[in-house]
Amino acid sequence: MSATQSFDLIVIGGGPGGYVAAIRAAQLGMKTAVIEREHLGGICLNWGCIPTKALLRSSEINHLLHNLEEFGFAADNIRFDLEKVVKRSRKVSKQLASGVGHLLKKNKVTVIDGQGKLAGKETVKVTGKTEATLKSKHIILATGARARQLPDLETDGKLIWSYKESMVPTALPKRLLVVGSGAIGIEFASFFQNMGSKVTVVEVLDRILPVEDTEISAFVRKALEKQGMRILTSAKLGAAKKSADTVTVSVEASGKTDSIEVDRVISAVGIVGNVEDLGLEGTGVVIDRTHVKIDGFCRTGEPGVYAIGDLAGPPWLAHKASHEGVLCVEKIAGLPDLHPIDWSNIPGCTYCRPQVASVGLTEARAKEAGHEVRVGRFPFVGNGKAIALGEPDGMVKVVFDAKTGALLGAHMVGAEVTEMIQGYAIARTLETTEAELMHTVFPHPTVSETMHEAVLDAYGRAIHF
Repeated sequence: MSATQSFDLIVIGGGPGGYVAAIRAAQLGMKTAVIEREHLGGICLNWGCIPTKALLRSSEINHLLHNLEEFGFAADNIRFDLEKVVKRSRKVSKQLASGVGHLLKKNKVTVIDGQGKLAGKETVKVTGKTEATLKSKHIILATGARARQLPDLETDGKLIWSYKESMVPTALPKRLLVVGSGAIGIEFASFFQNMGSKVTVVEVLDRILPVEDTEISAFVRKALEKQGMRILTSAKLGAAKKSADTVTVSVEASGKTDSIEVDRVISAVGIVGNVEDLGLEGTGVVIDRTHVKIDGFCRTGEPGVYAIGDLAGPPWLAHKASHEGVLCVEKIAGLPDLHPIDWSNIPGCTYCRPQVASVGLTEARAKEAGHEVRVGRFPFVGNGKAIALGEPDGMVKVVFDAKTGALLGAHMVGAEVTEMIQGYAIARTLETTEAELMHTVFPHPTVSETMHEAVLDAYGRAIHF
């Protein structure tokens, strides 16, 4: 490409926020460029959402194979090839990542291989594999985030793993310590537990999955401990002591100090925004705890500069990044009747066994916000489809405003709830009340009937429990 080129929009970062924003901009007739220094699709497609789900699918199959008798089957000498499990995960990731490149080409988006940074008003400088100066009135920062490092527990790629090493193990650790019990930590803990590792989870807060409703967190903890997982909460972590092929970590929890020796440690203690080397110095862009502050249309404090995705703060989810990208571009294009993003309407999913999904306010947050609430619950054990599937462990919990009937939040745990939560997400977007949900006909037999029954329960009308 020429040394200087002008665009209607420049996107720095080709992850699920950046590439989606670029495609939407191209659809709206904007001459668009995406600058990506490493791999299109970002962490999500290459080292996050997609490959982990492929791994978790393999672990679910392993679990089912070891529990065939319940379904009338028998099998001997059940085994797996870890190398093939990992290879399949990488193949899935590669397939989807290459698809992103095809979509960008199809939409005539210019893809630039290099490192982009602001270099003055309406200017981006590209270095690395491509050297260029680009001009645009609109620049979207979509550089994502990276794993947070803990002092005395820095990842080394061998004994102490980040998410990357956790996705490509060459051998199954017999003993594994997972530090951090958010979605990433619990998913890896669930994968390795179901593949046969002896897993211990350490969390500094008083419960696992701390962003979820307290009842859901408690349900998941009980289920994981029943599977054999050891979980330590309200824990204090000491320094890691490494030997040739093991790690020993001192953990204080429940008034006791335990020296835990494991083969490997996974550090999953949050993320840090990639704000470095973006040329933000001297601009109106405000950084708060490594993340760029934005308004409801993803605008920063610098005119013409926007930020989306993990760089712009929680919730750190790929679909949130994509939605922000589309909204941001449509606002730039001047589309009418746009509404600022409501981050509380973004569903969150954790793909452990059992799965977890939620949208909106927890019961505690709803009360803190001043709502008088009505709460409904329904267990999977009261659902015919769940029992037929052999998945009776789960529940649905809904929180309504007692005065208006507005659905404030929905929280689910159990088989395939990550597929069902979208029903409640749509309900919140449409500002649905309990009346519409009660009069909606849910198909039978489906696990989704638990969603209907939970709504009915909030008003004393549950039928099957």
